[in-house]
Amino acid sequence: MALLTLPVMAPVVSKALMVSPALVGFYVSVTYLGAMFSSLIAGAAVARLGAIRVSQTGLIMCAAGLLLCSVPWLPALALGALLIGLGYGPITPASSHLLARTTPAHQLSIVFSIKQTGVPVGAAMAGAIVPPLLILFDWQMSMVVVALACVSFAWVAQPLRARLDADRVQSQSIQLGNLAAPIRLVLQHRPLATMAACSFVFSMVQMSLTTYLVTYLHDDLAFGLVAAGLTLSLTQLGGIVGRIGWGFVADRWLGAPRMLTVLACVMSVCAGATACLSPSLPAWVVWTVLVLFGASAIGWNGVYLSEVARQAPPGMASVATGGTLVFTFFGVVIGPLLFGLLSGAMGSYRSGFLALMTLAALAALVLLLNKRRLA
Repeated sequence: MALLTLPVMAPVVSKALMVSPALVGFYVSVTYLGAMFSSLIAGAAVARLGAIRVSQTGLIMCAAGLLLCSVPWLPALALGALLIGLGYGPITPASSHLLARTTPAHQLSIVFSIKQTGVPVGAAMAGAIVPPLLILFDWQMSMVVVALACVSFAWVAQPLRARLDADRVQSQSIQLGNLAAPIRLVLQHRPLATMAACSFVFSMVQMSLTTYLVTYLHDDLAFGLVAAGLTLSLTQLGGIVGRIGWGFVADRWLGAPRMLTVLACVMSVCAGATACLSPSLPAWVVWTVLVLFGASAIGWNGVYLSEVARQAPPGMASVATGGTLVFTFFGVVIGPLLFGLLSGAMGSYRSGFLALMTLAALAALVLLLNKRRLA
């Protein structure tokens, strides 16, 4: 929710700062640059401090970033975006560390998928809560409200710390010189490298959809800001259902690699359909397309993370997750940026969604060919 608060209010903030709303892509890129860096040190940080303490620290950093983003000055927004990213990056490796040591192997996909519903739940909250906040307050005070929520949940997590962080090793060092170790681990294991490459493309699709959907609906399809925010929430709801459903299907029938191939195909079809939406279509048609788009483009993460944990060497789930997340976050960094640049150059967000259609189709082809080669 913290990360997507500014993109949801982008039409309002851009007017206040007299900049193009397409610049939200730069905000997302800076945010995930910070996340890329912090995910690399997450494995060592979790080992030394514990997964709960790392998550609490991430929430506090997100709150500080939101407060900086409430300052109507572009350099302050850039620094705030960086802080939000630094807080966001370690949270997934921390949670993967907790689950990998407690979840039976045959339930990894469904359990990780349930855990990953926190991401679309947060995005749905941003879409449902932030626009009404903008009605009650100005955009700056709305940022402060979300920052206070982050601090509150860091406090709520404190009672869990003693029990869940009991495995921490206080002698573990956190050295910047070891930043490349998680990436080396991924590149030395072909299954991990395949998952990393897959997540690179999928994250481009996911974050471009999430970042620009409200603006696309508002500017191109004549949706009101509140209606566009609620539509984003519906899309995230599709992602919530998808994450759990795809995890169940992967565990029960298809397996993670086949499931990811199917999801790439669905993403491609839905991205093309989204580009073809028009203001004359009934709202239910728009919602159906976008809910299915959300189910695939937002619902893949749990299956992907479970496969990373399954393929990681014993006891190294957080390190492997941090290494693969570098590739995931790199896709997030350049995805919205390229989407915004392409859409700005072509004068329509439709061209950006057509580009996503092509990328997802290529990912599906690569996954299919890789499966046949391994067979």
